Amino acid sequence: MAQAMKVIGYILIIFVLYTIITSPNRSADLVQVGFQGISNAAHGIGKFMSQLVN
Repeated sequence: MAQAMKVIGYILIIFVLYTIITSPNRSADLVQVGFQGISNAAHGIGKFMSQLVN
């Protein structure tokens, strides 16, 4: 099982590198969307906690 996870990890790394090399603009857009989603989630949690304290 551990060896299968290692192989899947290598395949995922190869896929990510291939995607970045063949389409860097699209890859950058996807990363930006991901970080923007994380930022929005953190902002929402912060707002919720502020309202909870008040």
